[in-house]
Amino acid sequence: MSHMQQTISTYVAGWQEGNREKILSCLDPACVIIEAHGSTFRGKDMVARWVDSWFHEGNIVNSWKILDLHEADDSCFFEWIFECTHEGKVAALEGASLARFRDGAIISMREYATVAPRHEWDG
Repeated sequence: MSHMQQTISTYVAGWQEGNREKILSCLDPACVIIEAHGSTFRGKDMVARWVDSWFHEGNIVNSWKILDLHEADDSCFFEWIFECTHEGKVAALEGASLARFRDGAIISMREYATVAPRHEWDG
């Protein structure tokens, strides 16, 4: 497993476990994380506040399955299926993320998500 794959796996596992330190261990201090819904978190300290806030409300990540991961130079992108219980409601999301690395840590990650259930178009 490459270093980028290992770092992404650790980051995802941190969310699945509700493990703040595991999540933060993957990030460069100057990181920028952009969620699919537009929220932007600049810097490791802001990400820490977001993680604390997200889990403080009793929210949990039910699953976050990485479907595939591809690397190029100092970047990778990966497709995933995410499910959580947020504010007492189960929500699922399918999407992809683009991550860039600096000195082995995530310097930026941007998430993209489908906006409706996938379906076959029949003309």
